[in-house]
Amino acid sequence: MKFVNALNRMLRNHPDVRTDPSRSSVIEQVIKQKEAVVLPCGALSTWTPPESTGRSPDDTVLVKHPELSEYIDWTSPNNLPMDPEVFDELWTDALTCLWKKPRLFITNCVIGADPDYALPVRTVTNYAITSLFTMNMFRPVPRTIDKSVFAEKPFTLLVVPYDKIDAAKYEGKLRKRADDSTSDMVIAIDFKNRLGLVFGSAYCGSAKKLLFTAMNYYLPLENILPIHCSANEDRQGRVALFLGLSGTGKTTLSADKDRFLIGDDEHGWNHSGIANFEHGCYAKLIDLDPEKEPEIHRAVFSKRAPLDNGVIIENCMTYPDGTVDLSDDRFTQNSRTSYPLRYLTNVKLEAWAGHPSTIIFLTADANGVLPPISALNPQQAMLWFLMGYTSKLAGTETGIKEPQSAFSRFFGQPFMPARPFYYSDLLGEKMKEHKTRVFLVNTGWSGGPYGVGSRIDITLTRAMISAAIDGKLENVEYTHNELFHLNVPKTCPGVPDEVLIPENTWEDKAEFEKRAKALAIEFSTHFDKAYSDADIDAAIKAECPGK
Repeated sequence: MKFVNALNRMLRNHPDVRTDPSRSSVIEQVIKQKEAVVLPCGALSTWTPPESTGRSPDDTVLVKHPELSEYIDWTSPNNLPMDPEVFDELWTDALTCLWKKPRLFITNCVIGADPDYALPVRTVTNYAITSLFTMNMFRPVPRTIDKSVFAEKPFTLLVVPYDKIDAAKYEGKLRKRADDSTSDMVIAIDFKNRLGLVFGSAYCGSAKKLLFTAMNYYLPLENILPIHCSANEDRQGRVALFLGLSGTGKTTLSADKDRFLIGDDEHGWNHSGIANFEHGCYAKLIDLDPEKEPEIHRAVFSKRAPLDNGVIIENCMTYPDGTVDLSDDRFTQNSRTSYPLRYLTNVKLEAWAGHPSTIIFLTADANGVLPPISALNPQQAMLWFLMGYTSKLAGTETGIKEPQSAFSRFFGQPFMPARPFYYSDLLGEKMKEHKTRVFLVNTGWSGGPYGVGSRIDITLTRAMISAAIDGKLENVEYTHNELFHLNVPKTCPGVPDEVLIPENTWEDKAEFEKRAKALAIEFSTHFDKAYSDADIDAAIKAECPGK
């Protein structure tokens, strides 16, 4: 309570605190304070410093309280511990920074569309555009919030985006950079005291992912499965989930003109079905094609009066006449946009639905050796869920310039802080109970690796996903990929047969085999490192490539 009490004292004495201001008044402040440029369509274009063009995993820490050790997986490389005393100092310094600002903004929202487990969140910041981002991305407080399991357990978030930490003061307490200097930013979560702090990072995604990480910790303790996924529903009520890391296509593929979007990033799965965590979308803009991705393009660039708009365009090349170049990646490949779900034409505004009939695991394989679609049996599904393979794409994290093979369990390891079985056991139970079909879809490269081949055309990917959801791959002939233990359809409506078998798209077959075997070894090596001491069913282990 001392942290919240200190915050409340500061707020009571501050001369200009704007609590739950209207959306239009916040947009007006964004413009007045020159935090963004108004484009001809009415959207707001803004830029952050180079170190804030993506998440900073090395500066993302969890406060290490002894009583939480049985829940948090401290063996995970993403769960970086911080001493409670250091967090206490940082919280105090953040309050001091906020006290000196001419005005502060407070929004009271919730994370989670299902009122049974909506998490109340109070966000305090000195930047109007940060406040607007919370209005875009987090949900209004429901009238029935008192029924939530978190009704009496609210979360508090401080965002001080452009002030840097006094690195000298925290030498030996915060991470050392490659040049031996002390970091001047932190994204910290205190699960015990239900607090979050973004200090020195102006990337909007830092605040969003902090809160989603908190939900991913709290929900399994309530027997609710959090999933890093997008979700949509067809007119027959059939729900599909799309699991994948940033850059694999979750947002793009779930924004389908023929299906109703439930949400594009994270959801909870409880006894009644799927519910979106958020109120908006935070989509990548790089190379956005209005023909191939019309829903997102329309949501972002449809003309609206500036004070009624509120679309945020982050780190995209913008010219003096207000035009934007969506293909220009000189500043970052991780240009982003934030907009409310209601700006999409096909959206389920209540943001909840029944149990999923189909789950799509998305991977962007930069090696170009995985099939574009494979059907997974239950053991294969659990193996790929545990491995969470993809290629990290340029721009999604600070410092990533070329794609790199990565394994992120549950397709969201950086945001899944609890011990692995909390997630894997719940997913296994739910897939079995609801007879959910699972497919692996490669949205990465074909005809060669990154730099040689080309990315699989999104129209073909959409055709494969539609076939999987509609049951059109149930009775086709399959071939078994022995190296990766995958069942690959020989035919798929709307897709040339030769595309389905990856080696058929390569000119150099020997190089394909070499590349494929190397990736299989990576799988086996990572599995042994990550799960050698885990009690995993032998049938699941047998499905690991390279085994």
